[in-house]
Amino acid sequence: MADINIQRKKSSPSPWLLVLLAAVVLAVAAYFFLRPDSADEPAPAAATPEAAAPTPDTLAAAAAVDQATRRAAIDAIPQGDTTTGAADNTETTGALATLAASNPAAPDYALHGLQKLTGTLVALTDRDDLRDPAIGEQRDNLTSATARLGEPNASLRPGFVAAAGLIRAMQQKAYPELEAPANNLVSLAGQLSGRSATAAEQRQNQQFLTQAAAAVRVLSEPKN
Repeated sequence: MADINIQRKKSSPSPWLLVLLAAVVLAVAAYFFLRPDSADEPAPAAATPEAAAPTPDTLAAAAAVDQATRRAAIDAIPQGDTTTGAADNTETTGALATLAASNPAAPDYALHGLQKLTGTLVALTDRDDLRDPAIGEQRDNLTSATARLGEPNASLRPGFVAAAGLIRAMQQKAYPELEAPANNLVSLAGQLSGRSATAAEQRQNQQFLTQAAAAVRVLSEPKN
């Protein structure tokens, strides 16, 4: 009896495996054809030494801008006119007294009062009989303290303190009868908060400006 050779039938590959292989081939081909060319991408900007650190010229320019801003702020303060005699002095001090007597709860009452007081006092320092190193130093302190009054949340207290210091320097130069009022102004200025949020603060601001206006009225009359 002859032997019959029986061979197993080989199984054919799964169609899903072929589909998966085809998808992989397509993905690889798409990556190489569609990826952006690195030569077309803009190169990142390199940091230069000039951008990393300011040069002396840049610092000088910034300082000049700051000085100009400060000068403009000082020039914006109302200045009294000292070239037309006692009549204008009386008008200026009268305006200061009128402002001091107005409603202390009004918006910017203290700010406007300090600005007018500063302008009047700075103008008085140009008088021949009040040109003195001590007065000049106090005047510079006042202009520095009030140079940035227009900025948000700027405190008025340094300006009040500097104004009182300038009044006392003028008193010590030529007005001995103002010694007690001048010292009292210095004391009042030290007690001010520089704000006007409460009724007590508003009363303190008005008290200071009223007494300062009275002192300025005397200072505006030159000594013979």
